[in-house]
Amino acid sequence: MLRKFIFIVITTLVLGITGYFTVLYYATYSEGDRTGELIKFSSKGYVFKTFEGEISQGISGAQIFRFSVLDSDTQVITDLKKYQGQYVKITYIERYRTFPWWGDTRYFVTHVQQEKSPHFAR
Repeated sequence: MLRKFIFIVITTLVLGITGYFTVLYYATYSEGDRTGELIKFSSKGYVFKTFEGEISQGISGAQIFRFSVLDSDTQVITDLKKYQGQYVKITYIERYRTFPWWGDTRYFVTHVQQEKSPHFAR
């Protein structure tokens, strides 16, 4: 009887923890696009190196959007390094939570493309 109870408790805990991390990994809270000047993109961290960036969406950096990029998105990392200082459109997903080895923010860029700046358009 006690063995059965312990087995049920351990199984419930394992399934609960597995379910929690599965939801964190696959579920997204929102997704969308943002445009702005890519003002920062870097790799940072002591224990876990993550890729973090910022785009300026306002005049003189009044509105900053901070984001992270997963290590597995090598094309996004390459493109962000190439477009630094330029006007870009990023596609992102927002997660409910993040892990320290993923990044500092809950916003993760999945695609980036160069755009024409509206400040210089006539």
